[in-house]
Amino acid sequence: MFTTLENDLYPVVAMINEYLSNYILVFLLLGIGIWYTFKTKFVQVRHFKDGFTNIFCNIHLFEKNHPHSMSSFQSLATAIAGQVGTGNIVGASGAILAGGPGAIFWMWVIAFFGMATIYAEATLAVKTRIIGQDGSIKGGPVYYITTAFKGAFGKFMANFFAIAIILALGFMGCMVQANSIGFSMQSAFGIPAWIVGIFLVIVCFIIFIGGIKRLASVTEKIVPIMAVFFIIGGLAVLAARIKYIPETFAMIINYAFHPEAIIGGSFGYAIKTALSQGAKRGLFSNEAGMGSTPHAHALANVKEPHHQGCIAMLGVFLDTFVILTLNALVIISTMYTTDGPLHGGYNGALTEIYTKTNLVQYAFGSVFGESFGSIFVAICLLFFAFSTILSWNLFGKINSLYLFGNKHPKLAVNIYTLISICFIMFGTLVSSDFVWELTDMFNNLMVVPNVIALFALTGIVTQIVNRKNFN
Repeated sequence: MFTTLENDLYPVVAMINEYLSNYILVFLLLGIGIWYTFKTKFVQVRHFKDGFTNIFCNIHLFEKNHPHSMSSFQSLATAIAGQVGTGNIVGASGAILAGGPGAIFWMWVIAFFGMATIYAEATLAVKTRIIGQDGSIKGGPVYYITTAFKGAFGKFMANFFAIAIILALGFMGCMVQANSIGFSMQSAFGIPAWIVGIFLVIVCFIIFIGGIKRLASVTEKIVPIMAVFFIIGGLAVLAARIKYIPETFAMIINYAFHPEAIIGGSFGYAIKTALSQGAKRGLFSNEAGMGSTPHAHALANVKEPHHQGCIAMLGVFLDTFVILTLNALVIISTMYTTDGPLHGGYNGALTEIYTKTNLVQYAFGSVFGESFGSIFVAICLLFFAFSTILSWNLFGKINSLYLFGNKHPKLAVNIYTLISICFIMFGTLVSSDFVWELTDMFNNLMVVPNVIALFALTGIVTQIVNRKNFN
């Protein structure tokens, strides 16, 4: 049944997604990033240091813990948990295979401008959030969308975003994460993916019913551990391949502007593919402009929106310029350099051997050994994807409450949780290509109302960033 449904829907979803990615997404993401970069006078450069200062030095920024909110660090950890997922491992692999090593360069470009975008998102999320008498917080893009646009149009845009994010992250996105966990664990340890799915369902359900406080407690512990674990492994591979590092960077730059030399086809086709793959996978990786992580930042115990905006920029930096870049360097330095199996390009029989789900395992396995490389990547995917499931479930839950929670909030949460659990299980039973296409499509759709609202609220963001003093 699942296979038949997938075969029928896959061509349609792929066609819609290709149009959205190639003709809408790139322009929206680059456009809003460039817009806010210049409107804020390069806030990602001028105030980059402030993010570290606000996290580690300004203790007065943090209020007492509350069951309905998070500390600034917990908000950042929850945001990073949503950002650092399969997009950094499987997504980067897919971008390199489809767009060549140069796709990583365009991911860097997207991320640099995206730091300005996510500053605006987090700032607006804190600025427009609603704090109840019991300390509960309602915040996220739906609230700054309705601030930007009043009346029926604003309500329509907010509802469209809420529905899109529930499908993109709460349901389809969790399918992607569960899919990557299930099949990587099956490949590394021989555990059937459906058994992994049952385990995920049980653990996730226990955390989901614990609310924000339990989720924040988990993410603030798991995110630093998983990041350090992956960084140590990645640096070990690069140390073993150190003589190929200059060639690796040269390939990234060269194939960013001459991708036809590695992926074939005409220059126009190749550059469009490299750029669109970088933009599409860059979005899925750092989520700047997508409207997901503002939900976490809206819950932060800060009084000044600017402070959380600076902290939010760290999320994009760590996600793309540290984790994703390290993963890309491992892949390119082992697979695409002169002694690598993909040195001549990704074509012919190689397309049946190396896929985006196993390319990273081959890359780490070339240094660690096939068995340990597969195990290492499987463990990383487990941590990355699991933490992302937790965050994305929260983001979807917030929007479910916005849509259906006015009269019966507990019922809305219970129904949403039950459906999301089913999607997590379903994700371990279907092929990753179909799951990725579905997720990409809904990711693209949720960008549209979010970016339109960001453009409309430029004045509020620039007023905040141009203040001389912050409390």
